[in-house]
Amino acid sequence: MTLPEMFSRSCKDYAHRIAISFVNGETMNYAQMHKDVERISALLARLGIAQGDKVAILSGNMPNWCIAYFAISCAGAVVVPILPDFHPDEINNILEHSESKAIFISTRFQQIIADTTSTNLAYIIAVEDFSLLKGQEVSPMATFEQPQIADSDIASIIYTSGTMGHSKGVMLTHRNITFDAEMCLHIQDVNRNDVFLSILPLSHTYENTIGFILPIMQGSAIYYLEKPPTASVLMPALAKIRPTTMLSVPLVIEKLYRSQVQARFTAKKWLKFLYEQVAPFRQLVHYLAGKKLKASFGGRLRFFGIGGAKLDPVVERFLREARFPYAIGYGLTETSPLLAGANPSQVRHQAIGPIMHGVQVKLDNIDPKTGIGEVIAKGENVMVGYYKEPGLTKDAFTDDGWFRTGDLGWFDKQQRLYLKGRLKTMILRAGGENVYPEDIEALINNVKGVTESLVLEQKGKLVAMVHVDWDEMEKQYQQMWSDAKQYFNDRKDEMDKGMAGFVENLKRYVNLHVNRFSQIQSVVIVPDPFEKTATLKIKRYLYT
Repeated sequence: MTLPEMFSRSCKDYAHRIAISFVNGETMNYAQMHKDVERISALLARLGIAQGDKVAILSGNMPNWCIAYFAISCAGAVVVPILPDFHPDEINNILEHSESKAIFISTRFQQIIADTTSTNLAYIIAVEDFSLLKGQEVSPMATFEQPQIADSDIASIIYTSGTMGHSKGVMLTHRNITFDAEMCLHIQDVNRNDVFLSILPLSHTYENTIGFILPIMQGSAIYYLEKPPTASVLMPALAKIRPTTMLSVPLVIEKLYRSQVQARFTAKKWLKFLYEQVAPFRQLVHYLAGKKLKASFGGRLRFFGIGGAKLDPVVERFLREARFPYAIGYGLTETSPLLAGANPSQVRHQAIGPIMHGVQVKLDNIDPKTGIGEVIAKGENVMVGYYKEPGLTKDAFTDDGWFRTGDLGWFDKQQRLYLKGRLKTMILRAGGENVYPEDIEALINNVKGVTESLVLEQKGKLVAMVHVDWDEMEKQYQQMWSDAKQYFNDRKDEMDKGMAGFVENLKRYVNLHVNRFSQIQSVVIVPDPFEKTATLKIKRYLYT
C-alpha cells in the first residue's frame, strides 16, 4: 500500500471524524484534510514539482505539517523532513545534499535558509498558510491528477541525528512506512476512538510512523501543542483532550520521576530510609503516585509508548509499581522504525519485548560467554539504503542482506529481546573485557543531584562526565551554599570541598555496584547540559 492509497481510504472511511488539530485550535475532519491535501498537491503541480522530486519540510509540529506531508506524497514527490533541532549549517547541508526543489517552512526558520547555497531550492512555501515566498507558478493546471505511484517508490528521505555524528539520508519506500505502521497493530490496537497527543518531532521516524501515519491509517484523532511541551503547556493540554495514546522518550518520564517522586520521598532521612530500604512502603508510594499520575494525564490513557533510548531500570520499576500503561519499543530510522515491542500488558522489566509480526531479527557475532551479539534484521520495513552513499549502504548490510543495527542485545528463553548498548559505544578494556557505558550511566543518573552523565574511556581510564542539578546541590549543601552568589564569591574553598566530597561519594557508590573492570577512575563535573539528538540521546561524538 502506498501512502496516498492509505490516506484516501482513511479520508473516505472516516470522513466526518476528527483527524488533526491544535489542542486549542479548530478541529479538522478527514474530509476537510483531504480537500486541503488536494489543494496543496495542485499547488506543487503548478510549481512544476514532478514525480521523484524532493520537497523538504522544516517546521515544528502542527496540522499543516501533516497536510504538507501528504500533499508531497500524493504529488509523487519525496518528503524530506528536517529536524528543527538541527544546526543551521546541517539544515543547509541537507537541502543541498537532498537536492530539495521546494521547502515548506515555518516563520521561525525562514532566516536559517535565507542565505542557503542550495542550487536546487527554487520554491519556498510558508507552512502556516501555504503562501508562496519564493518562486513563481509555472504550470496553468487548474486541476490535479495524481501520478501512478508504486509502493516500491521512495516516499521519504529522513536524515538521522545520530549519537555518533554524520547525518545520513535514510531512504524509505511507501511500503516500508505503511508496512511498519500496519504491523504495529499486532502489538497494540489503534482505532477511530483513539486520541493521540503528539509531543515528539514529526520529522523523526518514531513519531512520524507510529504517532502520525498509524493513527491516520486507523481514523484516530491527533492533537498538537501550540508551544514546546513544558509542564505549564502540557498539563492543561492533557486535561483538555484526555489522550488515550502518547509517545515519549525515556528522558521525559525519567525527569518526571526524579522531580516528582524520588525527590519528594528522599528529602528527609527517615523517608529516604523507608523509600529505599522497605519495599512494601516504596510499592505503596508508587501505586498511589501512579493513580495521581494517570489522573493528571486525563484519566483514559491506555498506551504510553517509550522508545528512542533505553529506559532507566529504576524509573521502569516505578512505572511497573505505579501500574502506569507504559510500553517499550525498539527500532531505528533505517527500519521505519519499529522492530520489536510490547503493549502495556506484555512488558517485562528491562525487556524490549517480542519481535514485531512480519519482521525477522537475530544476533550476529554472538559472544559465547554472555550470549550477547549485534542485532540484525530483515523485513519489508528495512530501508532501501542511504541516499548517495553506496559505500555506507553496503557496510550497513551483511553479505546475505541482513541490516546491521549496531545495537548489542540478547534473547531470553521466551524470545524477548533485551538491549545491552551500542556496538560503537562499547568499551573494550586492555584485558579484553567489554564495558557497556549505558549501564554505568543509568547507575550514576539515579544518584540524587545528578541530571545526566556520559561515561567514556580516556587514556585507558574510565571517566564519568556528570551534569548536576545545581539547585539540588544547593539543597544538599545548604549550610555551605546558603546564598549561592555570595557564597561563591566569599567562600569558594568550602564550595570546592563540598563538590569534591560529592564527587568522591559518587565515585565510591558507582564502584561498589559495578564489576572490577567497569569501575570509574575519574568524575568530571560539566557546567552545561549535554547536547542531544531529537530523541534526547546525548551526542557522544561531541565529547570524545
